[in-house]
Order: sequence, then C-alpha cells, then structure tokens
Amino acid sequence: MKYYRRENYLRKIRGFYEDTGLIKVITGVRRCGKSCLMETIADEMRERGIDDAHIVYLDLDRRPYKNIKTPDRLESLIDEKTPSSGTTYLFIDEIQNVKGFEEVVNAFRIEGRHSIFITGSNSYLMSGELVTKLTGRYLELEMFPLTFDEFLGMKEFLGKSIASNIVEEFDEYLRGGGFPKAVQYDSADDRRTYIESVVAEIFKKDIRRRIKIRNLSAFQKVQTYLINNFGATTSLDNLLEELDKTGTHIKRETLNRYIGILKDAKILYECNRFDLKSRCSVRGEQKYYLSDLGFYFATNTDNRINYGPALENVVYTYARSHGYAASIGRIGPLECDFILRKGDAGYAYVQACMTMMNDRKTEDREYAPLEKIRDNYPKYILTRNDPIQQRNGIIHANLPEFMRDGTAF
Repeated sequence: MKYYRRENYLRKIRGFYEDTGLIKVITGVRRCGKSCLMETIADEMRERGIDDAHIVYLDLDRRPYKNIKTPDRLESLIDEKTPSSGTTYLFIDEIQNVKGFEEVVNAFRIEGRHSIFITGSNSYLMSGELVTKLTGRYLELEMFPLTFDEFLGMKEFLGKSIASNIVEEFDEYLRGGGFPKAVQYDSADDRRTYIESVVAEIFKKDIRRRIKIRNLSAFQKVQTYLINNFGATTSLDNLLEELDKTGTHIKRETLNRYIGILKDAKILYECNRFDLKSRCSVRGEQKYYLSDLGFYFATNTDNRINYGPALENVVYTYARSHGYAASIGRIGPLECDFILRKGDAGYAYVQACMTMMNDRKTEDREYAPLEKIRDNYPKYILTRNDPIQQRNGIIHANLPEFMRDGTAF
C-alpha cells in the first residue's frame, strides 16, 4: 500500500534511521498519521535495499499481535522475528498495550542490533516510565495533523479536485481540519462524523482507560469550554468562574489536572506569554490552541469560521510542525500574536489577522507591536486575502499562499 509522504517529518528523522543507540518515539494526537509515517519509513528502508527479513513491523492493535500484553511475550516475539545477523529495523505501533514495555525496548537498544521506532498513546508515552527510564536514550518526533500544504498534497495524492481559487481551499481546510483520513471524505457531514469518532476514541483509549476521572460531567465541560474558546486568553481563575456559572464547582487543582489530561492527549497545546522587555515568561494568562481545528467544527453546529482565532491556530500548528517553539509576545501594553524560535536560529515575530483592509486603525493596530520591536529578526503580518503592502521592512503575506508553498519563518 502506498502512503502520502510527509516530507516535513521524514527529513527530520532520516538522519537517525541507522542509529541503534536512540529509540525513535513518534508522538502526536491520535489519528494524525503516526502509523502511516512509520509505514513510510519502512518503505524507504526497502527502497534503500534492505530486505523484508530485517524490517519487523508490529502493530499491537491488530491480529495476530493484539494478544501481546506482557513484556515477556513482547521480548519473545521480537527475538522470534529478528534475523541472526545484521541490523533489524524494528517498528512497534501502539506499544502502550504492553505494560512495562520500556525495559524490553531498552534492552534491545543496549544490544545495538536494532534501530527501534515506536508510537503509542501520548498520555502514556511521554508522561510516565518512558521519560524516566530512557532519559537521553530516545528521540521524540512530534507530529501534527496535516498543515495546509500537506492538505493540498494529500488531496492531489488521493486524486481529488483542488479549487482554482486557493482561498476557497484554505477555508475548506479551516472548516474541516487536517486529519489525514478526513480528507478522504467528500461530504462535510462525513468528515464531521469521522472527527467525532476520533474524539470518542481519544477519550476511551487515551484518557478513560488510563486515568480515573470521578466527575466525568465536569471534565467534559472543561473540554468543551476549552475547545470552544481556543485562541482566547484564559486563566484558571476565569475558567473556574465560568464553570461556577454553569453550576459546576471544582477545585483549582482538579481543573489544572483536567487541562493536563487534555494536553497529554495532545488535543490542546498551551501557549504562554513572553515579555520582551524582561525576557522572561509570564504565567497565569495563556492561550490554548487545538492540535486540529476539526475538533471545534465536529463538536459545534455553527459552521461559520471565526477567522481571528482560526488563523492564529493554523499559524501556531504550522510553526510547531516546522520545529518552532511559540510564545505570545508582550511588548509593554501591546501584544504580538507569536514569538517563534527554532534552536539557535534566533526569533521571528508574527501577527495573524483576517484583513487589514477595513480601515487605517486596523492596519496601525496590527503593525504597532512589530514596529515596537527593535531587533533585526524577521517580522510578519499574515492575512487571509489582502493586497500585499510594504511598511517598515515588515513582511506581509497571505496565509493560503504562504502555507501552500511551505514557507519557513
């Protein structure tokens, strides 16, 4: 079976294909494409001339491996599949099905004969024994659902028509999100139904099976509130106040725990403020962005796009998928939507808005935070479909074209 190749992630991990000293851990929200990425990596191994006997792929959710539940059985299975000589490329999907898998994969890593790739439930993989037992011995590759350029690439790969007007395609992406399988469905209702099933699967497999939540009603209200208010400034105090208004009374630490659960499942990402004058993070008022906008539209009957937070959300996930860390910038009384940083490559500053064409006040408001920043790192204003303008060296671009071309900040 052929898979759409997500080059953005493949190029990040190719340099580690032969590394037997690091376990390659692929994380990301459920159904974002982790398993397909592993299948693609296995295909690339075959294209390099590695024979099938040295490529071992175990999907522990499927027959005949779904009954592999203990470390001993997993170890025996890997031994059985491993050739007597040469490097074995070992792929294990849904590895959290085996309690205590960490010691097994680490033992095979120590032997130095296996290049190991694993995926599994995010809430399990990155918040427990894996982190403590394999510190410094694993590499995490975090995946997101399709970015807009990948969305177009997937449609082309599936033989689906692409509108000549790029803005129409962009709006479809904003409404339906980027879950790879959702792109296969032509009907908006079918896409919504599919994403609803993803939400239910995350709750059943990644949350409820592993975490005890006594007050399910309160948890679901917190989840609904944060999904509905993505991109809005949120504090725990304000959220507790909103819940009180609905008759839901929970403790601050309980709310914090619920948010942590949603973050571990990678439904939500927290974006904190960074003060450019003091050069330190500001806690207490953060924004939460969705790993995919499909979560919002699948849980709401209103199909209209609220462009402000929607554009911020796709900029956030686009930047994160390209390896940037993201913060909200505070410059005195002004706010910059995002400060982006990638390793030691310095910063980029980004404002995202639907349009600056309403009036001069709107334009000045968007430019003002960027004009206050005195360093020479690149500064961007990203809009939906405006005539491109030039002002004080700030780069203005429209998001559909910017993302379609895979432009880096």
